[in-house]
Formats: sequence, structure tokens, C-alpha cells
Amino acid sequence: MIFKRAIVAELSNTAGGVFTVLFSIVFSVGLVRILGEAAGGRIDNQAVFSIVALTALTWLPTVLTLTLFIAILMTLGRAYRDSEMIVWHASGQGLLSWLGPVLRFAAPIILLVAVLALAVSPWANQQIAEGRQRFERRDDVSKVAPGRFIESSNAQRVFFVESVDIEGGRVRNVFVSHRSQGKEGVIIAAEGVIEIQPDGERFLVLERGRRYEGSAGQAQYRLLEFDRYAIRLDSRPDAPLAELAARARPTLQLVREATTWHRGELLWRVGLPIVALVLAILAIPLSYVNPRVGSAANLIIAVLVFLLYHSLMSVVQARVQQGRTSFEIGVWVTHAVFLGAAVLMLVKRVRPQGWLQRRRARAPVAEKTAKAEAAA
Repeated sequence: MIFKRAIVAELSNTAGGVFTVLFSIVFSVGLVRILGEAAGGRIDNQAVFSIVALTALTWLPTVLTLTLFIAILMTLGRAYRDSEMIVWHASGQGLLSWLGPVLRFAAPIILLVAVLALAVSPWANQQIAEGRQRFERRDDVSKVAPGRFIESSNAQRVFFVESVDIEGGRVRNVFVSHRSQGKEGVIIAAEGVIEIQPDGERFLVLERGRRYEGSAGQAQYRLLEFDRYAIRLDSRPDAPLAELAARARPTLQLVREATTWHRGELLWRVGLPIVALVLAILAIPLSYVNPRVGSAANLIIAVLVFLLYHSLMSVVQARVQQGRTSFEIGVWVTHAVFLGAAVLMLVKRVRPQGWLQRRRARAPVAEKTAKAEAAA
């Protein structure tokens, strides 16, 4: 009982620290990337933190799996390094005795990974995809942020406004650079308003401005002053959302619509909790550390194993999506390889311990036999 409590307590403490570090790294990288997209006008500035939070949810299954793997490696590695493992073995607790407490500790994490992979992450991907589509279907002026140049969706116009009233549909101090039929033009207006026609088309109507138009490299430019000037906007906000990608679809929909892309995505989602389970078992024999040698090499090998596992999962997923491998084979083949490797490594580590214990048990018997023979 003391043995199991000590293992679970140390695993929990180590996992908490590892998860904090990994999640902080992932959150920081995601925040920087999304802020860059917001600065480039590819996502809505007001939705940055919600997108960061949703993106973090999509990464949680991988982060929790890696946390579980590293926590077991560090805990058992410390026991080897501090010669604590020798004490446990001398007390009759072999390497297989660690399997029960480790799996008991890993079970809630594996269950959480399954829930996140099958339900939460697809929902988060769906929210991100719909948010991006809603932003893309907005008209060009609605995407403009005051004081910044923004390129239109068709790359034919560049907008700059001093202030935007999205609710009222008005912009002030407008600068528009456009290109049409080989000619370049610049439009400057004091104010503009978005008008919707009966057929649903949207126009930006500029008021009290000037238009300069000409060809690059030529001195012939045309100047036009206007009281009202209408620019047709490309997007229609009432347009339906495009079809979502496979990773943004609910799991039940992937099961019902058994296309190759849906099967590949389903293979990945089902495989994530299995990866966590196999890595938890694999970490037990992989954590062996010679007390005379540092543990850095052990952690490097573990990270390479994790990357190899996920890379092979991605390869099998791609083959299933391309129809080159059946779902029935792809769903288990990668896990079987690594589970077999874990079992072989466990057998390799357990056999020397059993041989050593049998040798120690036979030593007193051989000594008594030798003394009896000498007395006779």
C-alpha cells in the first residue's frame, strides 16, 4: 500500500509540473502565431483570445499524452538514479509491480484524452473554422482596423481608414488604392457609408472625395472630384458558410459518413487515447537509467520515440485518407508495433531481475550443501 501511494503521489506531482511547462509553451506559441494573423488582417482582432483558447483545447490531447509519458519517465528514472529502485526490488517489488500503480494513475488522463479527442477538440475546431469563415465573408470595409492598411480579399484593393463605425456602417477619412485593367488608382474621401441594394449586393459609397487614375511609368493621370462614389464590395455577409473540414466535424458524423477523409480523421481521434496508454506502458522499461550516467540521454530517446509514434500515426492517417490502406488495418497497426516493443522491453528488463532473485535464493542452499559435504 505504501509502495502504491508513493508512486501515485510522485507521479501526480511530476505530471503537474510537466503539464504547466508544456501548456505554457504551447499557449505562448499559439498566441504569437494568432497575433501575427490578426496583425495581418487574416482574423478578427476582437476574437484573438477566444481563438487562442479554442486552439489550446485542440492541442490538449497531445499535451496530456506527452505529460503522462514524461512524468512516468522522470519518476521511474529518478528511482533508478537515486538507487531507490534497488530498495523496491529487494523488498519484493519487481518492475512489473510498477505496472498497476502507473496504469491506475494514467487511467483518468487517458479517459480525459479520449473525451477531448472525440468531442471537445472537434467542437473547438468547428468554432475556429466557423469564426474564420464568418470573418472571410465579411465585406472588405468591415475587416478594416483604424490606422492600418488592409488588403481586400481579391488582392485588388488596399484600404486605410482613420475611424470605423461598424454598427452604423460608416468610415471616415478613407484612402483606397486599387488596380483595374492595367491601371492604378487612388481614391481619397472624407467619409463613406455601406449601402445594401434590394438584390443583396453591398456598396461602399464614398462622399466628398477625389479619384486619381493612370498607368505606372506614365505622366498621364486623370483627376476626378466627386460628391458620391460607389465601390462594390466583394463579399456578402448573408452567404452560407462553406463545408467544414473533416477535423471540424463531430465524431458521430464521421462514423455516419464513411468517406476516406472521414475515416482518416476518425483513425486519428480514436488513436490518441490508445497512444497515451501504449506510451504509459512503454515508459516503464524505457525509464531505466544507470545511476552512474545522467538521465538526459534517456529523455532525448523518449522524445524521439514520441515524435516517431506521432509521425507514423500521421503517415498511416494519410494512407487511409488516400485509400491506400484500409481503415481496419490502419487503426491498429501502429499501436501494435509500439505495444509489441513495450512488451519486449519489459520482458528484457524483468528477466535479469528474476534471474538475480533466483540466484540469491539458491546461494544459501548451495552454501549449506557445501558445509554438509565438508563436515562429512
